[in-house]
Amino acid sequence: MTSLSKFCLHWTAGSNKPCDTDLQAYHYCIDKYGRIFAGIYEPKDNVNCYDGKYAKHCGGGNTGCIGLAVCGMAEFTESKKQTKYPLTRKQIEALCCLNAYLSIKYGIIVDEKSVFTHYEFDQRRQKKLREGKIDITYIHYLPNLSANSIGNYLRQKINWYREKIKQGKYTFTKKGDYYEFLAKV
Repeated sequence: MTSLSKFCLHWTAGSNKPCDTDLQAYHYCIDKYGRIFAGIYEPKDNVNCYDGKYAKHCGGGNTGCIGLAVCGMAEFTESKKQTKYPLTRKQIEALCCLNAYLSIKYGIIVDEKSVFTHYEFDQRRQKKLREGKIDITYIHYLPNLSANSIGNYLRQKINWYREKIKQGKYTFTKKGDYYEFLAKV
């Protein structure tokens, strides 16, 4: 039996808040304020993808994979690097904190094989299978990070949050229809 063993990090290519399509495709979506919305499928639904009832976020890589998405980047192009819905610092921080929390919960080590952007996943495929995925290849408030260095940046930040969570410095809290991480003082 397959278990949960990896994470694929995405942007939704939509607005800065999750829509119904986003909540069907990803296990968790993060809006521009860093609020975390649970998708309709739980991570455990991706242990077995043969029943058709799972989050379909990573074509050819969904089995055992948790899909996390930051909402935004509609109409983004690599050449212009513009969108009405850029990713915010709060979103990226929440993404990394959530990934850290879930990696602890499911016992997943954070490295380039187990935590990757959709872009990195696509680049690892045979050329004939690549789909041209570009999420996550650009962060507006960190314009000097190259597409190939963003994954390492995120993994480093995720590992930093792992340590803080293990030390009890962050708590995962439900607030109405969403979740957020709160720093303990």
